[in-house]
Amino acid sequence: MMMLTRFTGGNSLRRSFRLSLDILKSRSMTRNSSSFVHSFQFPKEIRSNSFLSRSFSISSQRFSSVVQFKLADIGEGIREVEVKEWYVKVGDQVKQFDQICEVQSDKANVTITSRYDGKIAKLYYHVNDTAIVGEPLVDIQLEGAADQPVVGTKTATVVAEETPVEIPMMNKNSVSNALATPAVRRLAKELQISLNDVQGTGKDGRILKEDLINFKSSPTKEESSSTTSIVPPPSPITAKSTSTIPTLKSRPTTTTMTDRTEPIKGIRKAMVKTMTAANQIPHFTYCDEYDMTELVQLRKKFTAEHKMKKEKIKISFLPFIIKATSLALNNSPMLNSHVDSKCENLTIKGSHNIGIAMDTKDGLLVPNIKNVQQLSVMQISEELQRLQQLGRAGKLSQDDLTGGTFSLSNIGAIGGTYAVPVLLLPEVAIGALGKIVRRVVPDEENDESSSDDEENYPSLKIRSMMSVSWSADHRVIDGATMARFSNELKFLIENPLHLLIHQ
Repeated sequence: MMMLTRFTGGNSLRRSFRLSLDILKSRSMTRNSSSFVHSFQFPKEIRSNSFLSRSFSISSQRFSSVVQFKLADIGEGIREVEVKEWYVKVGDQVKQFDQICEVQSDKANVTITSRYDGKIAKLYYHVNDTAIVGEPLVDIQLEGAADQPVVGTKTATVVAEETPVEIPMMNKNSVSNALATPAVRRLAKELQISLNDVQGTGKDGRILKEDLINFKSSPTKEESSSTTSIVPPPSPITAKSTSTIPTLKSRPTTTTMTDRTEPIKGIRKAMVKTMTAANQIPHFTYCDEYDMTELVQLRKKFTAEHKMKKEKIKISFLPFIIKATSLALNNSPMLNSHVDSKCENLTIKGSHNIGIAMDTKDGLLVPNIKNVQQLSVMQISEELQRLQQLGRAGKLSQDDLTGGTFSLSNIGAIGGTYAVPVLLLPEVAIGALGKIVRRVVPDEENDESSSDDEENYPSLKIRSMMSVSWSADHRVIDGATMARFSNELKFLIENPLHLLIHQ
């Protein structure tokens, strides 16, 4: 490295500096020319004006060995994600395609992998923080690069180095790691309160000013013990005068609970956007009741046969209903379609990708089973179990959550009987399935209510009934279309042998 000095001043200063550069660029310069340059002496009055000079360095290493690994665009117009889990920490060595972290968008969970070989120098986010697409995610010290890269500074002797900031592990027993703002810490010092003794009610246990005030106002063990004293018995005269005053029960001691505010983000933020858009669409609801008695008996026989074969297979009613829905959609293809945002085109989908609404820890998700029209009831059950396991673990992929053409919401699994489902755009129809209940219903096959004999009453029987509610986009779907679809689905469920024939 060779140090040069650039001066600012009048014309004489610039001519002197230009002369030194011409000497350096000369082709006839020999190896000893560098010593000539070093021995070159500027005028004394120029050298004395050192305050007008600014030094700079010329380094062979022009770029820093630490690269910023930015969060790339993961598609679907997603601009921000939530960091769910870090697979690395500061100081870890990573290779290309090694997992760095897992992020969650409003559509799915995505695993971010490294594009470089090197060492993790800095993490920009904590768990549950919101990361922005295009912004730095981590800093990586490239493999084989110098640990302390030389960068230009105002003086030739100072080398700047960026120290990576590690994400500290919070320790509730450490004062330095207590989550509190400087203002809260100052207030705690004024009130002579140790932050270790205060239970924070803010996000992630953050200590708020209200927590300090409540802690200060509540009596401590020492105060309560000091205030307890032995009260001498009242004199006979006092006791006689106070005996006529009725004793009032004291008000029960209660503690005011602190409110908690949580930001709406991730999947719940997507629900806000989706439901707001869906409720702008004029849609209607059609309700009916299905007799599930035959399907209940068929499922019992199905389960018993597998027990005899010592096969551990658990199948619910939902795979039968999903298969019946696909068969009914064959004669009502408009219900298996998408409509564009301006409602100018209706795209009838060839595949029956039936979505199932799931209640997960992160919010409402609707993964879908692809190509139900080509699957058997058992294959549908296996795929449904796979999606349910991923949903509980928060590992549903973007492919599982996109591409749906028709949706079902099994509210009966939780205990609901009736529901009015909301459309999942751009789909045009959705159904809500209530719980199966045993109820007394008239026997329509032996209905004698039309007889003139008043002593004859219609025969009754106990059946397993399920209420169903359908919602549809009234801009493109009419009530008659939905009624015909529901009637066909009702026939298939009440006669489940047809499901096995058409597998």
